[in-house]
Amino acid sequence: MAALACHSAFAVSLPKTVEFNRDIRPILADNCFACHGPDKNKRKANLRLDTQEGLFAEIGGRHLVVPGKTKESELFRRITTHDADDLMPKSKTGARLSITQVELIKRWIEQGAKWEGHWAFNPLTRPAVPEVKKPAWIKNPIDNFILSRLAHEGLKPSPEADRRTLIRRVSFDLTGLPPTPEEARAFIADKNPDAYDRLVDRLMASPQYGERIAMYWLDEVRYADTDGFHADNYRSVFPYRDYVINAFNTNMAFDRFTIEQLAGDLLPDATVAQKIASTYNRLNRTTEEGGAQPKEYLAKYAADRVRATSEAWLGATMGCAECHDHKFDPYTTKDFYSFEAFFADIKEKGVGVPETSPAPNETQAGELKQIAGEINGLQKVLGTPTPELVAAQLEWEKTFEDQKVATLDDWHWIGPFPGTNYDHAFNEAFPPEKEIDFSKGYPGGTNSLAVDLAAPDDTGPGLAPDPELANKPAPAVLNWTTRTDWSDAVIHNDLAGEHAANYLYRTITVKAAGTLELSLGSHDGIRVWLNGKEVLNNPSKRVIAPGQQPLPLRLALGENKLLVKIVNDNGAPAFYFKAGSMVPESMPELIKIKPAERTETQKKELASAYRAVAPALETVRNQLAAAKTKRDGIYANCPKTLSVETVEPRVMRILPRGNWMRDDGEIVTPAVPRFLGGWDLGERRATRLDLAKWLVSGKNPLTARVFVNRFWKLFYGKGLSKTLEESGTRSEWPTHPELLDWLAMEFMESGWDVKHLVRLLVTANSYRQASEMTAKLREKDPANQLLARQSSFRLDAEMVRDNALAVSGLLVKKIGGPSVKPYQPAGYWDALNFPKRTYQDDQGESEYRRGLYTFWCRTYLNPSLLAFDASPREECTVERPQSSTPMQALTLLNDTTYVEAARVLGEHIVRHGGTNFDTRINWVFDHALERQPRKDELKLLKKLYDGQLEYYKADPGEARKLLSSGQTPAPKEVKVEDVAAWTAISRVILNLHESITRY
Repeated sequence: MAALACHSAFAVSLPKTVEFNRDIRPILADNCFACHGPDKNKRKANLRLDTQEGLFAEIGGRHLVVPGKTKESELFRRITTHDADDLMPKSKTGARLSITQVELIKRWIEQGAKWEGHWAFNPLTRPAVPEVKKPAWIKNPIDNFILSRLAHEGLKPSPEADRRTLIRRVSFDLTGLPPTPEEARAFIADKNPDAYDRLVDRLMASPQYGERIAMYWLDEVRYADTDGFHADNYRSVFPYRDYVINAFNTNMAFDRFTIEQLAGDLLPDATVAQKIASTYNRLNRTTEEGGAQPKEYLAKYAADRVRATSEAWLGATMGCAECHDHKFDPYTTKDFYSFEAFFADIKEKGVGVPETSPAPNETQAGELKQIAGEINGLQKVLGTPTPELVAAQLEWEKTFEDQKVATLDDWHWIGPFPGTNYDHAFNEAFPPEKEIDFSKGYPGGTNSLAVDLAAPDDTGPGLAPDPELANKPAPAVLNWTTRTDWSDAVIHNDLAGEHAANYLYRTITVKAAGTLELSLGSHDGIRVWLNGKEVLNNPSKRVIAPGQQPLPLRLALGENKLLVKIVNDNGAPAFYFKAGSMVPESMPELIKIKPAERTETQKKELASAYRAVAPALETVRNQLAAAKTKRDGIYANCPKTLSVETVEPRVMRILPRGNWMRDDGEIVTPAVPRFLGGWDLGERRATRLDLAKWLVSGKNPLTARVFVNRFWKLFYGKGLSKTLEESGTRSEWPTHPELLDWLAMEFMESGWDVKHLVRLLVTANSYRQASEMTAKLREKDPANQLLARQSSFRLDAEMVRDNALAVSGLLVKKIGGPSVKPYQPAGYWDALNFPKRTYQDDQGESEYRRGLYTFWCRTYLNPSLLAFDASPREECTVERPQSSTPMQALTLLNDTTYVEAARVLGEHIVRHGGTNFDTRINWVFDHALERQPRKDELKLLKKLYDGQLEYYKADPGEARKLLSSGQTPAPKEVKVEDVAAWTAISRVILNLHESITRY
């Protein structure tokens, strides 16, 4: 009887209708696919249980599954037999089916064994919106799906959250910031039926909306300010971050957002913003380590792009197929490397400093557009023939031999002139900029000749240092030295100094005015003057390379004076100089041809060469040179970002078991996973642009599902399918599959309108519910899968910090720009080498920027962000962990950011909160939490306040010490002991669970 009762209770716990996707596929995936799944290399008995054909196949005269008949189904016999040889799964796998799992399979077969394709891979269709019995509760169709499921489960939705909770919730969700007390009071007092809708519209129109959504996206695309491997050096990519913020703020359609990131550089007439967007393709980790193998790291970079792109857009664990076919999903190894092939056109080095390109801001872009118009107009004048120019050209041709002669004198060198830092050394006008006098000596510094004694393999041709110069102190007096040993077209690194300037001087004599094409290189910055006029100013910090800086030099008749300034940041200073020809190589032969016998092309080439030196066009050429110099100056001062330059795609092969040293794998061309379909491009090779368009096409069912599922998590605490990183067979069955598909179709058919989706999610009554757990919900739905209430969860790391800064009044809401370095413990970066780095906190407003803008060092992430589970972004991250640790409380109490925020808030309390404890405590609760304190809170905080006040009155020095924390000036004209005591109260309030939790 007991057994029957147990079985009866067990039977009640099972679903009445067993669904293959929800109930059966996960059992087969967990227990059977390892031996009978997609991986052909591990498949046993040529049997597949992951496909419809395989599951209903006939094996040895018996069918695996016979709908309605368990006794005739070999699958059921194998999982229930007492014969150890036939029992499945095999004991050596360690897998065992539970009684519940066996019963589920039994019921599925008895109910007809209906097959379903995997929920995420099925084509998208729009489900019907359910009818409900309480339509008054419905705000939008989301509520129909939620309410219908709750009614089916015998549950009711929770009441709407109170107005204070609602404005705090939606403010954090849409902007990442708390409401101001004034905003909260206005909303609470607004009784209009559309008050909440207007609140949502206001928040979504705020610039902070784009910042809040960008926080999540930057995790997905593994955005960081350092390269991640070995030395983890800085690389400039912040313009990409600003592009993302702007895209969300302007509500760029997600399909366009996708295309511009993956292939913005391939679009016709690509804009600066679209090229910046394509920096996405360069956000992977890279290395500069001298001993690294370029081929190995190119393989790493390619594999990373497959993992990142497939997970961000498809929720696919394609990385599992790098070495073998996927164990659980239909992704093959060929799919993995075919996906890699889309990115084979990106120019990159396996080892070394990645190339950057200018990323002008809006103002700079406008200036560059104007200058481009000026340049085009001047070039048109230079290209227009006149009778006078034609006659003068004939005379010029008679003296052509004089045009070719340029005599370059020996180099003269003086240095180093040390600066206090790199910028000072670059901008300071040291004596050689004022006069060139070889007879004079100048005061020098104490810099040593910082020549890197690298191995010959590391230095390359022309880089071997002079051992006698290495580590030799700079003289007390610097004198000009003639360097007859310096040859052109060779890298010279026997200069001296760190954060110092070296000057190089020589004369260039010509018999006729003309243009000499120079090819320069420098480590790091370079400035050039010709005849006392600056013609080049490039402060870029870079590793030297031959020909990295072309410079056309307009020479006057006779002697020309050339001064070059090389400014070094760290490492060995170096320069490169190569002079080209004064005239094109083809010119001598063209001159010999009689004018009447010249072709049109030859005539144009000669005319162009003459107009480059024609006296009558000197003014135009000077104007053109000035315009180009101005343009180049703007580019030199533009932000930089990792550039995407398209080259001929390199050959991509399948790497057997991921072995980068193997060159015998099958050659592959770009293709999307075969089972998801594809395209017919004829003979044309598919590109990143084709991939991007496919990702957001109707042919691909994954992108829309994955995106809306993750956004549901942002506003409801967890996804409709909890496994955000996984849309494959091992993913969790959605709690509301019809709602997920409805949202995906709504998103696509709205034109991939992100704000439309967000507005739907946050205006639904389902979103507005209170988050309190009732006894019934704790028993029936402890994980809140049925959504009979809202969820509560800790704020993300950046928002924890932003909240403290906002409440204290310190937050600076500036949008965009270079990453900033807020406080972090001294010595935290001590282990960073090559080069050795010292962390310097930013000064002024940069210290109080939002956490989104924090300098993201992958190996040593800012510890206050790390304490609250921020991702180092080494890989695509779609969901951060939500931990609760003592370290978080200690961070809120002791980190300089939070101590400073608390003491500034303490000062505000004293200045604005009235004159007694009761008015002040009410003020700070209203200011920080938009509510009044409870009686028990008042009692505890009064006791704390009295004790702290007594302590600081007895020791004012401790009070002054506390109030000096951070950069904000210590308060004046108020009692320091009073502010210090209220600082203690502020520290408690900022540390409250309520302060860092979104309810």
